[in-house]
Amino acid sequence: LQIQISLADLLEYLEMLSDEELKKFKWKLSRTKYKELKPLPRGQVKDLDRTDLADMMISSYSEADALNVMLEILKNMNMNDLAQTLNEDLQKGNHTPTLLSEIYTELYITEGGAGGVNDEHEVRQIEAASKKRRTEDTTVKCTDIFKPLFGRKTPIRTVLTKGVAGIGKTISVQKFILDWAEGKANRDIHFIFALPFRDLNLIEDEYSLIELLHRFVPELKSLQYTELFRYKVLFIFDGLDECHLPLDFEKNESWSDVTMKMSLDVLLTNLIKGNLLPSALLWITSRPAAANQIPPDSIHRVTEIRGFNDAQKEEYFRRRFSDENLASRIITHVKLSRSLFIMCHIPVFCWISATVLEKLFSETDRGEIPRTLTEMYTHFLIFQTSLKKDKYMKNYEIKLSEYSKEFLLKLGKLAFDNLEKCNLIFYEQDLTENDIDVTEASVYSGVCTEVFKEEYGLYQDKVYCFVHLSIQEYLAALYVFLSNSSADLLKTAVDQALKSKNGHLDLYLRFLLGLSTDSSKTLLQRLLGQTSTMSRNIGETAQYIKGKIKENLSPERTINLFHCLFELGDNSLVNDVERYLNSGNLSAEDLSPAQYSALAFVMLMSDEELDLFDLKKYIRRDKEHRRLLPVVKNSRTALVYRCELTEKCCEALVSTLRSNSSPLRELDLSDNDLLDSGVKLLSAGLGDSHCKLEILRLSGCRVTEEGCSSLASALRSNPSHLRELDLSYNHPGDSGVKLLSAVLEDPSCKLEKLKYLCIHNRMLGRLTSIV
Repeated sequence: LQIQISLADLLEYLEMLSDEELKKFKWKLSRTKYKELKPLPRGQVKDLDRTDLADMMISSYSEADALNVMLEILKNMNMNDLAQTLNEDLQKGNHTPTLLSEIYTELYITEGGAGGVNDEHEVRQIEAASKKRRTEDTTVKCTDIFKPLFGRKTPIRTVLTKGVAGIGKTISVQKFILDWAEGKANRDIHFIFALPFRDLNLIEDEYSLIELLHRFVPELKSLQYTELFRYKVLFIFDGLDECHLPLDFEKNESWSDVTMKMSLDVLLTNLIKGNLLPSALLWITSRPAAANQIPPDSIHRVTEIRGFNDAQKEEYFRRRFSDENLASRIITHVKLSRSLFIMCHIPVFCWISATVLEKLFSETDRGEIPRTLTEMYTHFLIFQTSLKKDKYMKNYEIKLSEYSKEFLLKLGKLAFDNLEKCNLIFYEQDLTENDIDVTEASVYSGVCTEVFKEEYGLYQDKVYCFVHLSIQEYLAALYVFLSNSSADLLKTAVDQALKSKNGHLDLYLRFLLGLSTDSSKTLLQRLLGQTSTMSRNIGETAQYIKGKIKENLSPERTINLFHCLFELGDNSLVNDVERYLNSGNLSAEDLSPAQYSALAFVMLMSDEELDLFDLKKYIRRDKEHRRLLPVVKNSRTALVYRCELTEKCCEALVSTLRSNSSPLRELDLSDNDLLDSGVKLLSAGLGDSHCKLEILRLSGCRVTEEGCSSLASALRSNPSHLRELDLSYNHPGDSGVKLLSAVLEDPSCKLEKLKYLCIHNRMLGRLTSIV
């Protein structure tokens, strides 16, 4: 398996030819012989446009041979400058397929994943996962995802692998197939059918399972459907988040006949549920937000790709650059900016950073090195467009900068309109709806292959995509910044992002605010030339954000607002809090509500988890200390007893209990008026399979038998972790004690210590683990 060059690499050279030169090129193409390759018939190439000509050259030759044929013709036409440029690329190996085995770096894949619905942007999910102790993870090698863990015998049929955009899901699929094809792993599998959802989206007709396989692999038409049951087969469905099918598992009819024609939606739901070909293995990959489309009872293993850990980040840069000094300088710079270092958990962001910083560190007059995400992405776009401009404008009068500006705005509109749906892939119809000509898209994908790509699915159907979701978010922000003249644009964008339940506008907002700074405007002139943009008061926007921070927002939205302030260059709140922490003299009453939120932000952004978090140290009469509750998520032991917490405060703790990445193992909530309603909320998190809490203290929380019922239900759902439960000084009643006693009798329950006071003596005999 090799990483192939796109059609755009050939097309970009053809676009450098004038119409007259193209006509002459076609004439030469029908007469030029390269090695053993025959010339193309003149009648077939005469009327082809550039895109179709590139198609024919690639289908007639290999892609590398097509470029070599072009080199020979350019020399023959005395177009020596362009020929020299192409030759330099070929000599550098830019157009030589790279063996996947040579560049693949083992990714960090773990058993399980975050529970519940995650309302964080994917960047925040990466941030949280980066803090989790690696020793607590159960790691799984890519080639072993269908092998049960040691000591388990239950066979695994369906694996769901989750991971944020750009983390390495598709490359893991490719590596799995490569190792299988080379006989290095999974030799018991006879057939692997890779069926990416972006290709399945294009199928409208009804198919039987066997017909679908014949369409994907025509060579298998000789295979009878009865033979399929005799072989071990693996289906790989890559990119569930890109699926346009409804996948209605509840309403779709059940079918088990592999020869029965049905819609693709019905076919896939029956295959995943095990009705069709139950002997087959299935591997589904997805971004986290779309993973819950598959019913849990149809999945036998969930794995999560975490991307690079801190050591692998450094390894990436050192492998990327042979110059050790350059690699060290880049690593040092990235570490200085926490937002950049966090993003480097995503392999594609390591590549973006390496691309930008390599160029900037090699320039003598480089100006400011980017320290914010916005600056990094603006530099990246400048680099990509100027690379092509420098390459071709030396000898050809092409207004590439004007062309790039116009098309970047079109791409930005496409990006913005699809941000709500989080679409990363587009088809010709999507481009047409956004006033983008298909030929124009092909040309631009050749000019900026690392921003917007044109790919080919099955049967040469074209698929377009941004190389990463963050590129789409940046271009969406760029489009809005350049096209919206409203004086209240930034404030309105802040309000819109805060209304988002899943944080899908968080990074877009950071980019939009970052583009509004003077330093970004200077950079944009290098990218787009002189542009007229509405002047906006950055200081006023920063104050507006600080006002929002004072409000009672979710922890996720508050954290993003601090990142927004960083993009605006305003670190005053964080600096004030850091001085407070370093001085050790000020009392908690000296901090404003906004500074309290800043204190939570600083604690959450700490490189290391907290072994102990004691909320009483920060308690205030006005109860603003409750803003620090999110810090519990980054703590191993959290002492929040006698902190005037209420049932509503429990809502902030549920996501912590459900989080697979939280280190929390001991939680003391004693002497707070949580009531049964608060305990019911906590129980929802406690019963989640990802909750690893070992000690829970609820002494004096006004819990009755209703709350005990919720706790008993949680312990039945997740009996494997909680070892100690303190319910002293509550009012469980006889029925509450009975419910918890029944849980203790379950051999799977790991509860060792159940503490009660104020219960009837006649109940004591039923509880063997009581103090």
